[in-house]
Amino acid sequence: MADRDLAQCQTPVLSPDWQLNIAYNAALQAATAALAGAGYRAARDAHHYRVIQSLAYTIKADARLISQLDKFRKKRNISGYERAGAVSEQEAKEMLALAENLRDEVEKWFRSNHPELL
Repeated sequence: MADRDLAQCQTPVLSPDWQLNIAYNAALQAATAALAGAGYRAARDAHHYRVIQSLAYTIKADARLISQLDKFRKKRNISGYERAGAVSEQEAKEMLALAENLRDEVEKWFRSNHPELL
């Protein structure tokens, strides 16, 4: 699902809001896969926040990556629920780069720790 979203968020006719939203979803899917691979799942309460924070324990993501992803979580909420047009093209590109990096890191983690799940 992360790969699908990584491809879809690059559709040229999408607004930066939607590009960021879809790229964020790709990152969330990758983080959720790592959490499931470790034998856990996040509670419904503050689900996205918990999945993002779990990256420190699953793939041993550094604090900078987690902080950046959490910043985009907040930005996504604003653009999705409060104010359209809140996302710049640069922010959408940054979210895409982060999602691609996270997807690659999760795949490396699976290859090292749970190759049987690939």
